Amino acid sequence: MSFLDVMPAVRILKSLCAAAGLALLLTACSQTTGVQRQPAAPPVDPALQAMYAELQDGGQIIPAVDVSKMDPRNVRQVVNYRTSYLPGTIVVDPHARFLYLVMEGDKAMRYGIGVAKAGLEFQGVGDIKRKARWPGWVPTQNMIAREPDRYGPLAQGLPGGIDNPLGARALYLYQNGRDTLYRIHGTNEAWSIGQSVSSGCIRLLNQDIIDLHSRVPVGSQMVVLPLEESGRGEF
Repeated sequence: MSFLDVMPAVRILKSLCAAAGLALLLTACSQTTGVQRQPAAPPVDPALQAMYAELQDGGQIIPAVDVSKMDPRNVRQVVNYRTSYLPGTIVVDPHARFLYLVMEGDKAMRYGIGVAKAGLEFQGVGDIKRKARWPGWVPTQNMIAREPDRYGPLAQGLPGGIDNPLGARALYLYQNGRDTLYRIHGTNEAWSIGQSVSSGCIRLLNQDIIDLHSRVPVGSQMVVLPLEESGRGEF
């Protein structure tokens, strides 16, 4: 075979190699541009971050809430709210997991809450007859009877403090002049807001119960809405 006979085959081989190289290059580019980058987390509103920042209160340190993990609906906020209840009334919608403090001008301060397990919830109308800062806590006899292993060792109660189940503040609910043993109180368990987990009480984030406690005087009325009235009022 002469040199001239070999040349066309060499040219073809070079062309095939060049084509293969180009294909590999395009594949590499395709793989590079196809990488899915995680979108940057949206910035947190500084005002919201300040609302749920770490607090020093009564010798206790209240941890900050990671607001980036909060459901926006549970953030403390003023909403449009039309109701026949007078300003200053606490309206609890346990089915929507909201507590409203009725304000003037068809407005209300709305708080996300954790509510009672089914069958343990308060129903009807009551009055706030007592308020406390860093309250002590004693499990009820019913709680001890239901879960003796959990609550029996705590029968003598716990002093107030950051590890106390009632949190930074408590509002004590009375009905017909008698203590119902139900409370509106704080919690460090941010995950429980919006859930049905408590033994009957209404729980708010500690930052929110401090805010509510400062707005509600003793003698205020509290109303718990039945299911058929859930969601009414907000517009």
